[in-house]
Amino acid sequence: MTKIHQQIVEASGEVSQDDFKNYRQTIPRTGVEFEMVAVPGGSFTMGSPEDEEDREDNEGPQQQVTVSPFWMGKCEVTWDEYEPYMITQAPREKNGARKDYDPATDDIVDGVSQPTPPYTEMSFGMGQTGYPAISMTQHAANKYCQWLSAQTGHFYRLPTEAEWEYACRAGTTGPYSFDADAMEDYAWFYDNSDDKYQQVGQLKPNPFGLHDMHGNVMEWTADQYEDDYFDRIADNTTDPIVRPIKLYPRSVRGGSWYDDPEQLRSAYRRGSDPSWKDQDPQLPRSIWYHTDALWVGFRVVRPMQVPDVKTMDAFWNSATDAR
Repeated sequence: MTKIHQQIVEASGEVSQDDFKNYRQTIPRTGVEFEMVAVPGGSFTMGSPEDEEDREDNEGPQQQVTVSPFWMGKCEVTWDEYEPYMITQAPREKNGARKDYDPATDDIVDGVSQPTPPYTEMSFGMGQTGYPAISMTQHAANKYCQWLSAQTGHFYRLPTEAEWEYACRAGTTGPYSFDADAMEDYAWFYDNSDDKYQQVGQLKPNPFGLHDMHGNVMEWTADQYEDDYFDRIADNTTDPIVRPIKLYPRSVRGGSWYDDPEQLRSAYRRGSDPSWKDQDPQLPRSIWYHTDALWVGFRVVRPMQVPDVKTMDAFWNSATDAR
């Protein structure tokens, strides 16, 4: 961890406002490109007002929240990006560590835990090239971020709930970042998805230039899910996070191809559930896969300021021995 942190500090350094702009990056080990959108920091009203149609109790009471600047993936992480991390030829322990890893000869990327082989084809026939990766645990998404960071020299992680909602709203205050009458122009959901996820980036982006924030796949955040989230952050509304301390539930946002429009609202919140592993035949069940959650994926963020090594570790290893 210390070596990765040192590499990131040396590679990223201090970022000036002139450098804070959208960029495209290539994953060194695979040659796959992804795009990052610069999201300016600021304050916003998080949660939904009491009179919002289809509002749920876990969406408030609203709080004024401030988030620091960060970059966010223009699109959800695709199979093109994720599958080379998920499937390797290296022999692995149950926890994803390489059985043949030698720190004297192998580099820091090889030292990052990666998934054990899945027992079934994880796209479930819905498509791979250009389609969002799905059915990973929050732990697997966290470790992908570490794997990506170790290669690129930038600190990538999952967004907090606050960052996610701020980026989704993109300065808007209504249920969606667009007029509800234009739903099919911006979002894949139950009525237009043909019962499966769709290739990322096909529909219109939100005002920040982010695609598929509403629908297509729900997206992991870094937070423990709590019904009383807004009460918990009331005394810490600058870059708040509810650190995970138990396996379930963890927070996902954004709604999916399987959902109705009310689950696509900017403020809609949901927690993960053990039933997301019902098909998993393994005992104990995998720490890497939610084989019943065909509508869960993620996107990455990169904070403008590189944190200390302890904070970095907390994001990548929030599972401890919870998954």
